[in-house]
Amino acid sequence: MAEAVAELLERAARRGAPLEELRALRLALQAVPPAALRARLSDDHLGALFGLLSVNDREQVSTCVSILERLLQALDPLYVIQNLKEELQKGLFHPDDSVKILTISQIGRIVENSDAVREILNSPELLRQIINCIGGEKIAVAKEAIKSLSRIAQAQEGLEALFVSSLLSDLKNVMATNDVVRYRVYELIVEISSVSADSLSYCANSGLISDLIGELTGDDVLVRATCIEMVTSLAHTPHGRQYLAQQGVIDKISNIIIGAESDPFSSFYLPGFVKFFGNLAVVDSPQQICERYPVFMEKVFEMAESHDPTMIGVAVDTLGILGSTVEGKQVLQKTRSRFQNLLNKIGHQAKNAPTELRLRCLDAISSLLYLPPEQQTEDLLRMTESWFTSLSSQPLELFRSISTQPFPDLHCGALRVFTAIANQPWAQKLMLNSPGFVEYIVDRSVEPDKASKDAKYELVKALVNSKTIAEIFGNQNYLRLRAYLREGPYYAKAVSTTAVEGAE
Repeated sequence: MAEAVAELLERAARRGAPLEELRALRLALQAVPPAALRARLSDDHLGALFGLLSVNDREQVSTCVSILERLLQALDPLYVIQNLKEELQKGLFHPDDSVKILTISQIGRIVENSDAVREILNSPELLRQIINCIGGEKIAVAKEAIKSLSRIAQAQEGLEALFVSSLLSDLKNVMATNDVVRYRVYELIVEISSVSADSLSYCANSGLISDLIGELTGDDVLVRATCIEMVTSLAHTPHGRQYLAQQGVIDKISNIIIGAESDPFSSFYLPGFVKFFGNLAVVDSPQQICERYPVFMEKVFEMAESHDPTMIGVAVDTLGILGSTVEGKQVLQKTRSRFQNLLNKIGHQAKNAPTELRLRCLDAISSLLYLPPEQQTEDLLRMTESWFTSLSSQPLELFRSISTQPFPDLHCGALRVFTAIANQPWAQKLMLNSPGFVEYIVDRSVEPDKASKDAKYELVKALVNSKTIAEIFGNQNYLRLRAYLREGPYYAKAVSTTAVEGAE
């Protein structure tokens, strides 16, 4: 087969290979391993195939793209950039999107190689082309260009090339294409800034982060909603948070939330602004964030107490994020009866709201109630128990009824709530004293699908791994759980059948 490929490549190199021969080459290549291909390839072969992309015949172009995809994967990225630079540049200009995607994916391979990436850094024209690809109509091409530029910027020389040369003007020019492309460039800038304080410094000096913040705090409510997501990404890193604090951005976001009371269009951007603080509280200190920006907590409670399902969903998500740490739980506990009343509403929504909101409530409840074993002090256990009882008059039955419904997502969501509390002694006592609950846990027949079987198995595992389970559940129940864990999530008992003489 390798000989057949070599023969077909030679014919293609003589230019003007007919379409049927290209089809035969495409087919033959599938049967030859990459190592064997490398030995048969020459620059002439590749140059000829790239040359065949310039015709106005979609099928020929498509066939050549498939052939080149296979051949280029067999070559070292350094070889590709050193010997096919011109072809790559032409490919980025090509009117056919499949050629652009082929070329930009090769650029992606090259930038992952520490030797090959230097060749690109020494090719400003090629870099300019990659930047222009951000403005392309095809989202796959734009995303690959962003990924490649982000990778290039991980080296000092890459930062210099992008931000301390004429390429910065190209970046700003491509932003002017339209709103969508402008946000793509902001996405790239945030991605680069997140790598290190040094990267952030280059991006800040370019003026592009100031532009992003200017749009975030501007008057266009739809633009605000888009920009806050990017600023939230920037806040995930310590140096990003420090920069935002120094520039007064966090205070500005807090002030916009305060001013949202009188803004009839605030529903467009408020969810994103509240999520920003929720994420900030988790990566920073929940107590400090909530004390410094009291409007954040107030707004979360307001949204949760409203009748707007969208606002309730965002508030519930945020409470789940905030309550995922012990410090966050303690912040919520300080609000006393207001949070207890809110838990009752969340329990009600988990039972009665539309499915999507019910799932979000179940996930938040799991997050709020979970306590790692090493943090199970008497005070914290009393707190989670009181939260659980605030959810409903009969919370255990509430989640058990949800877990028996024929909707896998809800079923698993309810099982995750049980798993969250499974290692806490008060919950184990509740489970034991609830008629039929232990039987329900070890009953495999109620789990209809793989996701449910996995979720039930996680519940059993959480119970078995608890230090108090044997004492509270008793030896017999403990051994049943151990057997379930040992048999695995998909165990099925063999059913024996007896043949009866004369039976049909």
